[in-house]
Amino acid sequence: MAAAASVPPAGDTPPAVVLGAGYAGLTVAQEVYRRSKGTIPVVIVDRNPVHVLRTELYEVGRLASSGDDAAAWVVPLAQVFDRTSVTVRQGTVRLIDLAAQTVLLDSGEQRFRSLAICLGSVAAYYGVPGAAEHAHQVYRLSGAKRLAAAIRDIERASISLPGERCPRFLIVGGGSTGTELAAEIATTDWKAIADPAARAPAVFLLTGALPLLAGFPPRIIERARKILARSGVTIITGLNVTRVEPGRVYLEDGSVLAADATVWCAGLEAPDVVRRLPVPHGKGGRVAVEQTLEVPGHPGVFAVGDVADLQDPVTGAPVPATAQAALAEARTAAWNVVARWNDRPLVTFRYEERKVVVALGLGQAAGAVRRVPIWGSPAALLKRIVQRDYAHSIEQGETPSTLI
Repeated sequence: MAAAASVPPAGDTPPAVVLGAGYAGLTVAQEVYRRSKGTIPVVIVDRNPVHVLRTELYEVGRLASSGDDAAAWVVPLAQVFDRTSVTVRQGTVRLIDLAAQTVLLDSGEQRFRSLAICLGSVAAYYGVPGAAEHAHQVYRLSGAKRLAAAIRDIERASISLPGERCPRFLIVGGGSTGTELAAEIATTDWKAIADPAARAPAVFLLTGALPLLAGFPPRIIERARKILARSGVTIITGLNVTRVEPGRVYLEDGSVLAADATVWCAGLEAPDVVRRLPVPHGKGGRVAVEQTLEVPGHPGVFAVGDVADLQDPVTGAPVPATAQAALAEARTAAWNVVARWNDRPLVTFRYEERKVVVALGLGQAAGAVRRVPIWGSPAALLKRIVQRDYAHSIEQGETPSTLI
């Protein structure tokens, strides 16, 4: 068994490279550094110089009132790794060459000895015409900011709408992102943000063929449905979107819904650079990994978080593409990066969901903690506390414990 001391000097050895500084990538880089006590050189690559708090991007009301200041949604990577030997490299990943153990960036080439692919996910449009061109999305900070600004402008213009017409917003996708966004738009005080005479929006949540919050416990779904109804959100189920145009959305029964803005929250898939990898893929182009999170046939290469396709060996159900799961996977992947580096046995990943909370507008949420239902203001407070604790840990350069 090779000891860490037998590894050639860091200058002669390609580093452990982490692609992506999202929830998974940040944790992998931190944990590899910590577990190796700094003996393994680590390079983390991201197109942005900041870590984005992606689970909070549905907060379009706060974004709209903040103007161009997005500091509350990001943490500078230089701050995260300030007291470590981790190298931050800014660049967009163009190609991953597993055979040559190199990554091609728009800023040059990066060699690796170990690799953790943590590039997150992008919106899946399923070939729906016009969806990518005419619908907003909140999966990236830039998209969330554009949506927030658009809603603010629409609300300001609402004072001139004829009769009693009010702004109409269509949210496509009834998962946690779409549900949280619909509730946020419906309960935000747009009069305070846009104009005192602004009209309250009409919000429609289109779940498509899937039920609302598919996969969540029934009691949470029912509670969420009631809270959404009280907030004025109209839920439309059973009909998939077939086309998106400026100002309108077409459904599969031939009906057409008018919209001042449409937001696409109907699903995620792996980015193209991951889909092009010559390895087994699962749903949405995700990389089918071993229980160790290692890519089959490529020792030392791991796929983590949203890009990983992994089934729970006990239930057979896929591990969810959530921030909570990404953090859990990242800790296992980091352990195994260090193990591979030192020629030690790998460990398998086991996932246990401890908390699940869906924000449902101002001071409202529904969820469960270790299968015990929680809703209303206590659930909203729990979600906010966990999010703030995560951000504080990251700002201090610490590895966070969990996120919901």
